[in-house]
Amino acid sequence: MNDINVKERKDSSKGKKAQAAKAYGVDESSKPPVQQAELFETYMPLVRSIVARIKINLPPHIDEQDLHSVGITGLIAALKKYDPAQKKSFGSYAAMRIRGSILDELRRMDWMPRNARTNFKKLRATIEEVEQRLGRPATEEEIRAELGLNRKEYDQLMAETRPVSFLPLDNAAAGGDDGEGADLYEVIPDDNVVPVTSKMEKDEVTRLVAERINQLPETPRKVLAMYYFQDMRLAEIAEVFGLTESRICQIHSQAIISLRSYITSVMHK
Repeated sequence: MNDINVKERKDSSKGKKAQAAKAYGVDESSKPPVQQAELFETYMPLVRSIVARIKINLPPHIDEQDLHSVGITGLIAALKKYDPAQKKSFGSYAAMRIRGSILDELRRMDWMPRNARTNFKKLRATIEEVEQRLGRPATEEEIRAELGLNRKEYDQLMAETRPVSFLPLDNAAAGGDDGEGADLYEVIPDDNVVPVTSKMEKDEVTRLVAERINQLPETPRKVLAMYYFQDMRLAEIAEVFGLTESRICQIHSQAIISLRSYITSVMHK
């Protein structure tokens, strides 16, 4: 894994998008069609990037082209409603609208099989119970023991519930600053968490997430940092650790479920 190449790729992408966004902001009041068209073409790869990142964690029956069409709708909405006065980069705003449109469509489709939802809720409840008893993040071995599963059975359970750990079950949140990577805050909310309705509440959740991440063992802590803050792909992270991509997915999933359980317990107090 070459960190320099990853950085160069991100910097080049940011540069092109920054130029287009700057041009668009010259006269926001009139929103010239030419500038809109330029920005639309510049950010089409962002749609493809977000769709690909979401699709890889979804069941095979979800059509990628359908998600792409919905993502384009989100980009068009971003072009129409973006306000530079809010001091939010167009890339971040567009990513939020694109991802939000796709997640809204997935919720409408009720994409997750019922048995997978049931198993995920059982897994989440188990992790929450074990961690509350221990007063710290649980290890995989401790969770498997509580569930009464061997390694193979646990791997199968984690593979089945994997999509839920990469996608929020309720509402979309803002994307990362570069508009491409997933946002860690974005995957934390789920049906059991008290709705976050103000900046103060979101700041509190962010603080709790950071606090809990620092308590995680070294490997899951680094996996989350690489995936959410360094915008590395799962395959790239797997190369760094010398593990399979599926194993990295499993480490990620357990860490996210742990974070969700922790946030849920604190917010419900």
